[in-house]
Amino acid sequence: MMIKCVLAFLQLVAFLFLSSFALAQDLTYTRKLTLYSAVEMAKEQSPSYRSASVLLENRQWQYKTFRSNYYPQLSLRGVLPEYNRTIDPRITDTGSLVFINTHNANSYLQLSLGQEIGLTGGYISINSQIKRLDDFQAEVNRTRYSSIPATITLNQPIFGFNYRAWDRKISPLRYEEAQRDYREEMEEIASSATNHFFNLLLSQISLQIAQKNVANNDTLYKLAESRYAADKIPQNELLQMELTLLNSKQNLEQTTLDVEANTLNLKVYLGITDDNPIQLIAPYEIPIFEVDEQVALEQAHKNRQRVISFKREMLEAERRVAQAKGETGFTADLYASFGLTQQSIEFQDVYSDPVPQQRARVGFNIPIMDWGRTASKIGTATANRTLVQQNIEQQKINFDQEIYLNVKRFRVLRQQVIGARRADEIAEKRFNITKDRYLSGHLGILDLNVATEERDKASRSFISSLRSFWSAYYTLRRLTLYDFETKQSLVGEL
Repeated sequence: MMIKCVLAFLQLVAFLFLSSFALAQDLTYTRKLTLYSAVEMAKEQSPSYRSASVLLENRQWQYKTFRSNYYPQLSLRGVLPEYNRTIDPRITDTGSLVFINTHNANSYLQLSLGQEIGLTGGYISINSQIKRLDDFQAEVNRTRYSSIPATITLNQPIFGFNYRAWDRKISPLRYEEAQRDYREEMEEIASSATNHFFNLLLSQISLQIAQKNVANNDTLYKLAESRYAADKIPQNELLQMELTLLNSKQNLEQTTLDVEANTLNLKVYLGITDDNPIQLIAPYEIPIFEVDEQVALEQAHKNRQRVISFKREMLEAERRVAQAKGETGFTADLYASFGLTQQSIEFQDVYSDPVPQQRARVGFNIPIMDWGRTASKIGTATANRTLVQQNIEQQKINFDQEIYLNVKRFRVLRQQVIGARRADEIAEKRFNITKDRYLSGHLGILDLNVATEERDKASRSFISSLRSFWSAYYTLRRLTLYDFETKQSLVGEL
């Protein structure tokens, strides 16, 4: 008795497990996607998102490299050791050339702390160095040491082109551009995901229409056969119904193939790797909010990457002019070094009583006759700056016009969705009325075919109008980096 109870319990557990597994399989078999979930998935795992993220990361590292140039750099260099055994040419006191055997080893260590001076374009550093020389040919004092306990060195260009000063103006703009460009790319990804979403949705709607048409035409053809057998309709009408049925079946096969192709395209774009079918939920309800042209222009000028690029391109043109002037006219440079040094045959004495060490040099370059080379370089850079300025002014006009036209287009498309929805409802009602009148014998097959075509056309037109609206919705977000629905900027910390 107990064995039977145990077996019954085990069967019940197995049944519940298999039932829950089958239920889980059924629940996960079809993936349901709304437009919002598809867009969010594209922004989180699509190949386009990964590409944009890697590009942003690359630009972030470039900006960190730029910032590191303005922090002190500590480095340790050395040679441990450099061994030499060769024959070298030497000039004697009388000016003759002789060859001597050399056999030695050199070692040194140098610790440097350097800092670029962004304001002047100079470089200042503090260095400490120790050297050791081993002369294997010497009979006594084969090892000697020299040290530079500390030395301060300054390299300063004078009247030259200070590329660091310009870099400090331009590099932050490039980094800000990269961040804004990433935000715009996210909205571009949303727009592309919307296109793929509606490609599949339109093909799924077309498949539903095709399935419905095949079912209706099959019913109507059977009815036509019975009417023809009773001599109530001519053979021509029967053949027309048969032809309509065959065309609807062919259309069903084509729409089935379109669904498979568009499903694959959507999966690839969203980064979906499973084989489960996708059921889309059409975004029939559209958001209702007002878009003011002035607000759109203000937000675009405040948030867009292109506005920052206008400033950056103008600064780069100014930099080229400054570079042409700084590298072709009078230039000079200052080198100064002050420190302490000492040498000894004993390591412990190499830092005792160091003596001063100073170096100073001022170099200059004055072009005297260059046959107009300086003037031509400056003139070329100045002309390019003028050209850049004119191009930017034209691009600003085009920029504002694009915003203005897209705001107008968005309003028109929203009204078109409302009209297309009503047209779809009317076409569906008209088809049902026409079908009922055909079945009752009050209308002919041509009237029914016209009503069917108009119903199918209205359904597709409604989905197409939804597609145009949502595409314009995400395009407007990309062009302004502003969410008009929540009245919030899309520019934030990354």
